[in-house]
Amino acid sequence: MSQYQRLLLIINPALRQSQAISHAAALAKASGASLHIAALIPSLDMLSLLEEGDREKARENYLQDHRDWLKAQAKNLRGRGIDVTTEVVWADDMKQDILDHVTEMQLDLLIKEVQHASTLRRAFFTPLDWHLLRHCPVPVYLVGGSGYVLPRKVVAAVEVSDTESSDNELNDRIIKQASSLAIQCDAELHLLHACDISAGYLADMGGLTLADLTKALRRDLEKSFLKLAGRFGVPSERRHFIQGHPVSALSEFANEHHVDVIVMGKVQSHGVNKLLGSTTEHILYQVPCSVLAV
Repeated sequence: MSQYQRLLLIINPALRQSQAISHAAALAKASGASLHIAALIPSLDMLSLLEEGDREKARENYLQDHRDWLKAQAKNLRGRGIDVTTEVVWADDMKQDILDHVTEMQLDLLIKEVQHASTLRRAFFTPLDWHLLRHCPVPVYLVGGSGYVLPRKVVAAVEVSDTESSDNELNDRIIKQASSLAIQCDAELHLLHACDISAGYLADMGGLTLADLTKALRRDLEKSFLKLAGRFGVPSERRHFIQGHPVSALSEFANEHHVDVIVMGKVQSHGVNKLLGSTTEHILYQVPCSVLAV
């Protein structure tokens, strides 16, 4: 039985060339899930300049145009055997409206296209996608890149340590989610850990050289990684223990290996600090593929 029964796709109907509908439809078809497409439209400030009667007419005409377009999209999807429903509504609070949809519809997965935001803008405003990663109670599938509508290569990005930690439960969820996705889409499943051993992490470890400590810690981390990979039966050629900062290392790997989806945890820990979602959030703007956050 598929892990997905009900999917919600959030779209901006003004972006009609988006690949989000194709990706969501392909996943719904592969998993046998129902798909609800919600076109949430932010209020148009320019309409406030119109007289009240003209404003209401303009609002309704704008909505109807998008309803007609989405209705045609849904008809095509039903012709492919996909159970799809649609709605087009105004959104006064985009973040809260999306979260309300998720709660009310009891979904298994939220799908949305990555909404790129500049570094300067992110410094002052928290992007909508970051809000969803932090507060959405179900996995979030953020569509990015221009690859296949159904993934052919799925990478589970895990965090390992040299001791038992709370990351183990999250790792299990990441790998199970990635494995199920790969099975449903007939894709390859890969397991990856980006090993980032900083000098600060080793600063208090007296008695040995920094090189010795780095080598020993790397060996322990790799042992934990291989143990995890073995527990889930990941073939040796699909295990990737790589060196570097997680964001840059994952980005380079995704580019070089033509990854379609990276599955990550919404909460990732690195070294002695735990950063809430930072790697997953910043990955959105770096990798040429989709991200599934668990």
